[in-house]
Amino acid sequence: MRVLHVVCSDRFAGVERHVALLAGAQQEAGATVAVIGGDEMPMRRDIGRPDVLFRPTGGLLQTIRTARPFVPIADVIHVHMTASEIAGVIAALGTRAAVVTTRHFADARGSTPLNRWVGRRAASRIDAQIAVSAYAAQYVEGPSTVVHAGVRDRAPVEPCTRQNTVLVAQRLEPEKRTDMALDAFAASKLANRGWVLVVAGGGSLRAALERRAERLGIARSTRFLGHTTDVHNLMATAGLLLAPRPDEAYGLSVVEAMAAGLPVVAARGGGHLETVGTVPVAALFPPGDVVAAGTTLADLAADEAARAGYGESLRRAQRERFTLGAQQRATDHVYRGVL
Repeated sequence: MRVLHVVCSDRFAGVERHVALLAGAQQEAGATVAVIGGDEMPMRRDIGRPDVLFRPTGGLLQTIRTARPFVPIADVIHVHMTASEIAGVIAALGTRAAVVTTRHFADARGSTPLNRWVGRRAASRIDAQIAVSAYAAQYVEGPSTVVHAGVRDRAPVEPCTRQNTVLVAQRLEPEKRTDMALDAFAASKLANRGWVLVVAGGGSLRAALERRAERLGIARSTRFLGHTTDVHNLMATAGLLLAPRPDEAYGLSVVEAMAAGLPVVAARGGGHLETVGTVPVAALFPPGDVVAAGTTLADLAADEAARAGYGESLRRAQRERFTLGAQQRATDHVYRGVL
């Protein structure tokens, strides 16, 4: 199987990490894989295999030009997001390669009217569609096969090494609702007990969120780290992870936290119900209810044994349901259905 992944991007966030991890797992399983797109250094790091061919790209035209030499020798062109669908379909014109798309968001194609119009026409050339969750599948056009993304298993972390920190690991953009994370931490009163809120991620809202922390009286107990490549270590030392977005399509960082045995407090909605929500003792709060979120944080912070047991339950769930091997096999099944 020869697979070409296309993501029309020069950055590194959840979608790009999804692509990198899957590409590495596919190569390990015996496929011949190439990846176009994403920030080169973190993409190569997370692919984890030097035998996966990687090429950086930028906009739509550059992605088409970069993809064209690889398309004639690919069995499957696997595209991610609308611009990549357009690029992959154009690059595949005149070839017999199957085009498979993964829908990463619980939304229709395209962020602008033009993108939506072009995207709908490109979709007619797509042979199969994968959705990252059953939740996302409800909102995208056409039938989808749900394939949950996996992550690499991690060694267990001794509870005694964890610190009194609440970690938020996400882009600081409006849809991620980091404002609710700050409100929940303030409502928890954990700052009065020596806990610290650590916000890992960059984005357009950083300055506004820093001002919000000041207004809430938690600025001295809140650390904004900006974009960081050290999330694995942060998850190995944090005491809790807070995932506030109520309509997260999947939430790869949540699954990473599960792999690390890090207790997760998440909004009861979206893809969280399919990941954290599979654990009977899941710490889920009503979407948008920052008081309930704060109470859940405070209750877990006060009970070290409960945190340890919950973290281990999450880790077991990840190893049973959200592995790269399971994702690779399910994705391969989709490919073979259209070849």
